[in-house]
Amino acid sequence: MRALVIAYGNTDRQDDGVAWHILRELAQQLGAFLPLSPAEECEKEIGNIHLRYMLQLIPEIADDFQHYDRVVFIDAHTGNVKDDLHLENLPATYQPSPLTHHLTPSSCLAIAEALHHTTPQALLVSVRGYEFGFSSTLSENCARLVPPAARAILEWLG
Repeated sequence: MRALVIAYGNTDRQDDGVAWHILRELAQQLGAFLPLSPAEECEKEIGNIHLRYMLQLIPEIADDFQHYDRVVFIDAHTGNVKDDLHLENLPATYQPSPLTHHLTPSSCLAIAEALHHTTPQALLVSVRGYEFGFSSTLSENCARLVPPAARAILEWLG
């Protein structure tokens, strides 16, 4: 089974960058290393798991899904979701956005479905952010969610 784990968010806006910290924790648990802070994009192959960081989702990534059996999307949420650590199996459904620079994971999957008539199993891991100021440091409340998020991803990947 090949898996792609996509972490996205702005690491210079505190908790918006939690996905990067989860990706680093995953790498560490898999016996690899990622730098303290990412370049604009950062990738690492660890066995059959491909870790990728992006500032935001882009449509072009949907073409890559054809090479994977499972895809995990990691992002922050602002409390609009009930659980601090929210896991959700994702359908391939286009979701319009009022923002021109915003693409949802489900929309990425819908693009993959349109391109290749197949999609991988997909999971959204959404972690509660509490502070979104100009800093690369996570808030204490958000930082405590990093290890359980990484564990949940590893469990889902099997």
